[in-house]
Amino acid sequence: MASVYVFLADGFEEIEALTVVDLLRRAKVDVTTVSITENILVHGAHGIDVMADILFRDNLSESDMLVLPGGGPGTRSLLAHEGLKDLLKDYEKKGRYLAAICAAPSVLGMHGILKGKRAICYPGFEDKLLDAIVINNKVIVDGKIITSKGPGTSIEFSLELIKILCGEEIANQILDGILYQL
Repeated sequence: MASVYVFLADGFEEIEALTVVDLLRRAKVDVTTVSITENILVHGAHGIDVMADILFRDNLSESDMLVLPGGGPGTRSLLAHEGLKDLLKDYEKKGRYLAAICAAPSVLGMHGILKGKRAICYPGFEDKLLDAIVINNKVIVDGKIITSKGPGTSIEFSLELIKILCGEEIANQILDGILYQL
């Protein structure tokens, strides 16, 4: 079974984080939400509080993918977190999957992970995708890096993660099950 960590910081964009968690769990992916704060309760950008599964300081085992949801304040906290920076760089070095949506691709960009990669982000954050090739599309997959544009692309982003982790057949089953049309 594939495993994924979704990182939450106060001010995260709820639709981006929770759509990923919901759809991946429907696909039977082992998803663990991780609070990068000192509190298991993480406050979303729009007043939705989420109880994370674990704290970042807990022992994180290896997983198949790390996912960063956006949201302005949440993204700034993700960028400033040294432990997360080290983990992202380690996953990049090991050739593991890294995924980010909305403002969060800027975290990958600011840490030098997008150099020479095709990527997309929420409009206005393109200058933070350092040395990336910015492509205007809903979801971009370049090797082991997956980026997406914003809240309105959360379903497409999640389905792409399912394709990568579980295959196209499972992604299509989830697509049919939620009555979503691409």
